Amino acid sequence: MDFRSLLDAFTAAVVAGDGKGLAALFTEDGVYHDGFYGAFAGREAIRQMLEERFHRDAGDFQWAMRDPVSDGRLGYAWYRFSYRPKVGDTGGERVVFEGISRFRIEDGRIAHYDEVFDSGIAMTQLGFPPERIAKSLVKRAKAVREATRS
Repeated sequence: MDFRSLLDAFTAAVVAGDGKGLAALFTEDGVYHDGFYGAFAGREAIRQMLEERFHRDAGDFQWAMRDPVSDGRLGYAWYRFSYRPKVGDTGGERVVFEGISRFRIEDGRIAHYDEVFDSGIAMTQLGFPPERIAKSLVKRAKAVREATRS
């Protein structure tokens, strides 16, 4: 499967809430590291994350991947992601943010997925209080600093 096809299958599974379909795109011990929910290792954990967290907390997902690049081992794409939350105080408005997805690929499957985006933008749209946003951003900044040291 070429990288564009992998991206299309990946986003289609997330939007549809197809946990089995998403998990099948990963290696047996693959990791999906979500910017909000954290890391999920293994196909069953990835299925549960999508079905029991993503689609529990939100709906009407839209995910567009743009400008994909890959050398067969690593892949990157810019994205715009949006959804209608079932939690928070949005007044029914969509939450929209942009980021970069990073895929490590082994034998045509995703071995590791992670992403970089400004979580403060999403949290603000969800109506989180400033103190909660600040606490989250301080925690993320600490994680980045610690990763830089290793």
